[in-house]
Amino acid sequence: MTGAPEIKVGSFRVRTVTAPLPQPHKTASGTLHAAPLVLLDIGTDAGVVGSAYLFPYAAHFLRPLALLVSELEDLVKGQPLMPRDIWQMFRTKSRLAGWPGLMASAVGGIDMALWDALAKAHELPLAALLGSTPRPVWVYDSLGQMGPEETARDIERSLKDGFRAFKVKSGAPDPRQDVAVARAIKSVAGEDAWVAMDFNQAFTADEAVKRMHLLDHEGLAWIEEPVAWDDVNGHASVRASIATPVQTGENWYGARDMAKMLDAGALDHAMPDAMRIGGVTGWMEVAGLAAAHNIPVSSHLFPDHSAHLLAATPTGLILEWFDIAAGILAERPKIENGMAVPPDLPGAGIVWDEKAIDEHAA
Repeated sequence: MTGAPEIKVGSFRVRTVTAPLPQPHKTASGTLHAAPLVLLDIGTDAGVVGSAYLFPYAAHFLRPLALLVSELEDLVKGQPLMPRDIWQMFRTKSRLAGWPGLMASAVGGIDMALWDALAKAHELPLAALLGSTPRPVWVYDSLGQMGPEETARDIERSLKDGFRAFKVKSGAPDPRQDVAVARAIKSVAGEDAWVAMDFNQAFTADEAVKRMHLLDHEGLAWIEEPVAWDDVNGHASVRASIATPVQTGENWYGARDMAKMLDAGALDHAMPDAMRIGGVTGWMEVAGLAAAHNIPVSSHLFPDHSAHLLAATPTGLILEWFDIAAGILAERPKIENGMAVPPDLPGAGIVWDEKAIDEHAA
């Protein structure tokens, strides 16, 4: 045989940074002032290098995640560059140690880097390697939790930046503020503007339903994670009690988590996180399940890989834009008239800004 299947995986390069954000991002779960990131490069004996970044969500998990990724190198180095086979090996070896949490995140990042390397070896964009035409994808700007006036100012900026769809964080003590924020967006972007709202697991099912009785008439595209991410019955109860579609999935650690939600009738939209779901391999499992149930799929973070994954997802809908790694990347998708246009590069299009990485090393 010749070609990419004979390529062997080489050494890992693992670095940590604290990437700057343009402004603090407030949610019901807390406020993110900067993004702790693990940067991963995986070499090959063919000279191509696959890249990905991982987000542990809190600074105190940065070094543990980086250490875990580094320790997993021995299981991968010297193996053929076959991401699905390597992913399945990790799943098998983690049956006793456990999969959800840092293990799934580490494997997800490794998987993303391996697919990036494989696409580069074929000199193809990631979407093309997955069998789909690379294309612009519909995108929304993901905004933090703010009052109506501040939200309106952010929407004006967002419109100038090329966005035509928007999501805001909910969870203010007074639910009437959520209504005021939704109306503030439409007062700037237009009554027909696409607007979603994210509860970030802030409420019980009863609390979420009471809040949604005020919001159900605001024409929201979806309400996201109204209750704890793994509260399947709570999601189902909320969905059965409101008119607004329910979105969930950013905290899933595989297709089985989605299957439980589907069995319970607990969601209208799916939102896998490319890292947590298990990388490209885990995402494509969820994409198949979503297609079989006609569930629209959006993304969570990681716009570089996710733009390609949505292009290869039969029910792919919209890309989330919360660009946590922008401060350490030299190439970004362009936002043009409500669409995200990936860079014309092989792989996922990740190119490090080495000077910025040195400045923000953690």
